[in-house]
Amino acid sequence: MAQACYHPSVEGAQHGAKSLTDFLDYAKRSGAAGAQPSNYMLQGGKLFKSAKEILAAFEQREMKLDGISCHCPVWVHTTAWTGSPTIRPFIPADIAKKSPQEIEKWSEAYLLKLMDLAAELGVKILPMFWGVALGWELASGYPWGFWAGPGYDLIKEGLDRFAKKTAKIRKHANSLGIYLCHEIHPGTAAMCADDFNLLVKACDGDKCLGVNADPSHCWEGEDWETRFRKVASRVYACHVKNFVIRRGLPLRMMAPNWADRAMQFTDLPSGDLNMTRYSEMLVNIGYPQRYCQVMGTKTAPLIVEAESAYRDLDSTSANGIQFVRDNLCSPLAAGSFEDGMGA
Repeated sequence: MAQACYHPSVEGAQHGAKSLTDFLDYAKRSGAAGAQPSNYMLQGGKLFKSAKEILAAFEQREMKLDGISCHCPVWVHTTAWTGSPTIRPFIPADIAKKSPQEIEKWSEAYLLKLMDLAAELGVKILPMFWGVALGWELASGYPWGFWAGPGYDLIKEGLDRFAKKTAKIRKHANSLGIYLCHEIHPGTAAMCADDFNLLVKACDGDKCLGVNADPSHCWEGEDWETRFRKVASRVYACHVKNFVIRRGLPLRMMAPNWADRAMQFTDLPSGDLNMTRYSEMLVNIGYPQRYCQVMGTKTAPLIVEAESAYRDLDSTSANGIQFVRDNLCSPLAAGSFEDGMGA
């Protein structure tokens, strides 16, 4: 009998108001076989809950632990140097009062301990996104550059900064066999595939630098197939998410209300992207095979991160989990459809 290569899962960061156990109960009720909790859901005791307690919560519900979402603390680590207030929602209030250098040091220590916990849990794949390591000028992506001039080169300086600031984290990840999977994303250290490959080059090809594929961030010219084929060998993680582009509206206008924006995340079935083609492309570039080899599993997660400007979040995610379960976790073909013709 043909074996499915995927199982339905769900990302926890959007459900941060829930405790770990509440999140797992919700995911289970919604039809998920696994879950990817956020780092915040694992906090407890002096810093984190024990690996034993976390694993027990998953085992009691017969749920798979599909990585740990640590987007927020990684964003803090590589953005703190800019002094941006955007890091404040993700750190304790007393830490937020400290200097950028102290915040960076705190977040680095936090991430090192989180990786130690991940290793205890048998988790070797951490989806995240690097912060604004190259500066806000480059993160803006604005058509006028002025990124190099008398006495400065923002791209070169930024790549050097990224390599230096992440050196300790990358070294520890490599020592534990962990892959740090950047979600290529507007406004981060790598906003497209070519940007990501520049980071890898700046770090001498460091093997721990992976990619978390997410098609819903491909809304400014580079489609998801182009993006993820350019970084194919480094895709160790994925999210399943959809969006719609409202015609005639500027993508970068300052609209704080999601319902007013040109790009809006949607439930999985109704967005502009074809989720089936996306999941098939992931097979073609080796994501499930790579994940299963690293994690020692039989199936790889398709991790739902469905959001909506209009629909209730729990409803949106539950619908996404069921969509993945019912439409994207089919058995793989054992060979070509041509093989049996003429037999």
